[in-house]
Amino acid sequence: MEFKNTLIMKVLFISSGNSVNGISPIITNQGESLKKNGISISFFTIRGKGLVGYLKSIWSIRKKIKNEKFDIVHAHYSFSGFAAALAGAKPLVVSLMGSDVKANWYRRFIVKVVNSLFWTSTIVKSDDMKKAICIKKALVIPNGVDCNKFYPINKEEALNHTMWDKNKRHILFAANSDRYVKNFKLAKRAFELINKPNIELHSLRNIKNKYMPFYINAADVVLLTSLWEGSPNVIKESMACNRPIVSTDVGDVNHLLNGLDGCYVTSFNEEKIMQKILLALEFPEIQGINRIKQLELDSNTIAKKLITHYLTLKKNS
Repeated sequence: MEFKNTLIMKVLFISSGNSVNGISPIITNQGESLKKNGISISFFTIRGKGLVGYLKSIWSIRKKIKNEKFDIVHAHYSFSGFAAALAGAKPLVVSLMGSDVKANWYRRFIVKVVNSLFWTSTIVKSDDMKKAICIKKALVIPNGVDCNKFYPINKEEALNHTMWDKNKRHILFAANSDRYVKNFKLAKRAFELINKPNIELHSLRNIKNKYMPFYINAADVVLLTSLWEGSPNVIKESMACNRPIVSTDVGDVNHLLNGLDGCYVTSFNEEKIMQKILLALEFPEIQGINRIKQLELDSNTIAKKLITHYLTLKKNS
């Protein structure tokens, strides 16, 4: 699908900017993919954690919207959606992530109430999320993967960047091990059951997104043991790099990996995870990039779906 005259469409992205690297790379990458398709994207980052930080941002959001007159305001995560709604943003699109839906029941309740009162449109990342949040009109639009950034890289080159031991096999826990939801304790217990000195387990902390392709490509297996997810980008990025994967059955992982040789979806049992890791280590690579193309999960295709939705909202506003 080709879009004409979309350069006149101005979209404001609102999100937290409290992480070490600022805006989440998921949100930055989505914005960049929209820019490549002719959309003018501005970013507003909410500084300050907790309720106070979001409340303090309301006046600044209102001022920016009034002065710059955006066609669409797109907030990412529920708290940003709450702040944007209180600032009077319209039309307001809110993208919910896994934590918005999976963390606790009262957050889901608040999301449903605010959605019905203030949000123009709600986007979730998987059918599993839509079922959990019970918002019938929610659109399922997962985050795409930038296949110009995430693609198979020569293993030796990737190891040179990570400085991992070239004489060992490497399991990548591609998340901050301190984050409770990522469930590193389970990954560590499963790894300890392997008990082989030539296999190492790595977790990541404060790694810039531009370096992530090297870490993924240096891994013999990418491991995800999260308690919950929406549509985990690291799984799609690992698929685009053709890396074997072992994951707990969360979010849309089973849909993404079903029938893909070298990829295993398993339970929260450390022994079963250990067994699947050993099976995955037998595969030098998978056909993940072909699955990404088949499922139309590249960032450019996802951007066009978002633009189609924006145009509909603009027409009806």
